[in-house]
Amino acid sequence: MYSGMTDLSELDSRTPVLVGVGQSSERIDDPGYRGLSAVELAAEAAAEALADTGADTVALGAAIETVAAVRQFEISTPGARAPLGKSDNYPRSVARRIGADPRKAILEVSGGQSPQHLVTEMAATIARGDLEVALVCGSEAISTTRHLAKSADKPDFSETVGGELEDRGYGLEGLSSRHLAMHGLTNAPSQYALFENARRARLKQSRADYALSMGRLFAPFSAVAAANPHAAAPVQRDAHELATPTERNRFISEPYPRFLVARDQVNQGAAVLLMSVAAARRLGVPEERWVFLHGHADLREPALMDREDLSCAPASVMAVRHALEIAGIELDEIATFDLYSCFPIAVSNICDGLDLAPDDPRGLTLTGGLPFFGGAGNNYSMHAIAETVNRLRARPGTFGLVGANGGTLSKYSVGIYSTAPAPWRADRSAELQADIDAWPTPEQAAAADGWATIETYTVKHGHNGERTGVVIGRLEADARRFVAMTQQGDEEILGRLGTGEPIGTRVYVRSFGFGNRVTTDQARMDELFPPRPKVLRENYEHVSVRRDGHLLEITINRPEVRNSLHPPANEELDEIFDAYFADPDLWVAILTGAGDKAFSAGNDLVYSASGKSVWVPKNGFAGLTSRRDMTKPVIAAVNGFAMGGGCEIALACHLIVADETATFALSEVKVGLAAGAGGLVRLPRAIPAKLANEMILTGKRITAAEAHSYGLVNHVVAPGTAMAGARALAAEILDGSPTSVRASLQIMSETAGIADTIDAVTHLSPALDALLLSEDSVEGMTAFAQKRRPVWRNR
Repeated sequence: MYSGMTDLSELDSRTPVLVGVGQSSERIDDPGYRGLSAVELAAEAAAEALADTGADTVALGAAIETVAAVRQFEISTPGARAPLGKSDNYPRSVARRIGADPRKAILEVSGGQSPQHLVTEMAATIARGDLEVALVCGSEAISTTRHLAKSADKPDFSETVGGELEDRGYGLEGLSSRHLAMHGLTNAPSQYALFENARRARLKQSRADYALSMGRLFAPFSAVAAANPHAAAPVQRDAHELATPTERNRFISEPYPRFLVARDQVNQGAAVLLMSVAAARRLGVPEERWVFLHGHADLREPALMDREDLSCAPASVMAVRHALEIAGIELDEIATFDLYSCFPIAVSNICDGLDLAPDDPRGLTLTGGLPFFGGAGNNYSMHAIAETVNRLRARPGTFGLVGANGGTLSKYSVGIYSTAPAPWRADRSAELQADIDAWPTPEQAAAADGWATIETYTVKHGHNGERTGVVIGRLEADARRFVAMTQQGDEEILGRLGTGEPIGTRVYVRSFGFGNRVTTDQARMDELFPPRPKVLRENYEHVSVRRDGHLLEITINRPEVRNSLHPPANEELDEIFDAYFADPDLWVAILTGAGDKAFSAGNDLVYSASGKSVWVPKNGFAGLTSRRDMTKPVIAAVNGFAMGGGCEIALACHLIVADETATFALSEVKVGLAAGAGGLVRLPRAIPAKLANEMILTGKRITAAEAHSYGLVNHVVAPGTAMAGARALAAEILDGSPTSVRASLQIMSETAGIADTIDAVTHLSPALDALLLSEDSVEGMTAFAQKRRPVWRNR
């Protein structure tokens, strides 16, 4: 039993207290619907929080020193749109409406943990004596935005207020990645479904039984929402209705039908006012309004693919336990709970870890939960805190627990509240986080190939009936973890994922430039992706080829876009180079660009910005920049610009011939990108480091003459003669033994990473042994002795 009661008179004057809470909401079908903006909703909640204190609201507004705000959805990710406009300084827009002029404004990172995290942070800042009065607020007007965005007379929610703003950024590090997005994990339902299915398998429950258990978990939540005036969907539903897929309750991402996922169609705002005991007394806030933060914790799980067990989130449970420890109470002393409930597993994970019954008579929500009360964006738990404060005031001395989840079962912030006076107690979250960060992580296979076992999965359902499976598994060969998608139209693997127990079963995975694909077995994979013959075609759409004896000339034929590359062009180049390296009669290749303006301007940015799928082959940009089997010479004939990815292609070639008009640059920083196709690695190894740094960090261009002086280019030739110069260089190579050339390239590649010169010289290469036993070696020495030109056999 909690025994840390402190008399109010004994409290340090800097002790933080919550003194006011407020909520606001509206539904588009309500009588008197006003179409409020997110700022207006937050301002109404903030005004209610000031009034809730029972003190002079004008004096309170003037006393606010910091306004800390939760981000809306429309400003939570790069490229997100605000169709009706937005404030340039959201917290100050809210402050202005309640008569506050804070010296500090904060815009927090994304995540549902934000409200509790900010309350904890502001309380700690007050306890240090660095702050006296703080307002924490947040809101969403997603329903209004969608409702009015296409109206002829749509409102303009844009505001320019200026002023200082501590914008902490999106905070998405470790929560999303290009690799996960490439494999269909682009939204919360699909990622949470992976955890949910892993948990079901761990519990050895059937699909039907597990679905009903999710319904039973959330049915009481819907009952609470039905009685909450701020709920976005105040409709009570029973377990069977929640769990049974119907046309209205369609699958989103198995095992989730629509009724079991967070509702984003909301117009809601909430706010909390905190201050020191000294400020509360000075501003006349009655003591019966005071609520204390007894326990708190903030912890973070490893990234999704780094978690050893995908069926649970132990750091979240640790956060609750630590908050209870700081508060000095046991779980059975908690009178009210509000556990973040974006998806069932966010609640059941805490219940599992704490041995808390899903049907605990105390209930697990005060608002009605995210699927029913509403759970858009990041601000849900501000409403949970507000409800908790109101309940505790009605039952003085009892304790309420708020668990706030962010990301994909990633970030968990906990607060334990009571009207019982308590001094501020610091937590040890940083120490615990260090332990979590040291947990072992599975080795991953970014490119996965071979037989594997399913670790977890989901099937995503589109509005048009299209289904896509996503699998996380382990390769049989080395137990590395991978993520893969099903190929469109592969009903065999979808049937496997849609019935029985897929987890633990055997599947086959193969990697491509566009990601890993998974199916039932190798034969089916070959049906879906027939092996591509390594031979040259007569015609290509974006590239032209010319064969001249042992020489292959390859021309990027997109002069209208300065020979920039999009996925189809990259795929054709990859296919051509596959054929080149496989053909024993082709000994040298030249790569150039059509026209006289550009060798290649790199990535086709117009195509990339179009929203179409963007990827490169496994062998990299142009089929070259990541290719390991560069066993035969490739010469770049650079005519005009070699910019960005075009420069990276040239760097990947063995030799470069440039005409006098050529220009080289890694220009990615100019368009918000990085030279990730090898430029960051190859350029510093090709030219002086300081110059490479300058080119990479500024996008600096250098001329052909400069490139030649730094050793980047082999030959500079007259304008318009790059191909002629490349052909002359190719002729010199063709004069030698192709077997010797291949062996030389192989040995240079094998010894590139050997630092000690003598170790590199004495490296035993099978290529050298094979060369000395080759027919070309015999022919070369015989021809020399006979004083004739050798006739190379290429073997």
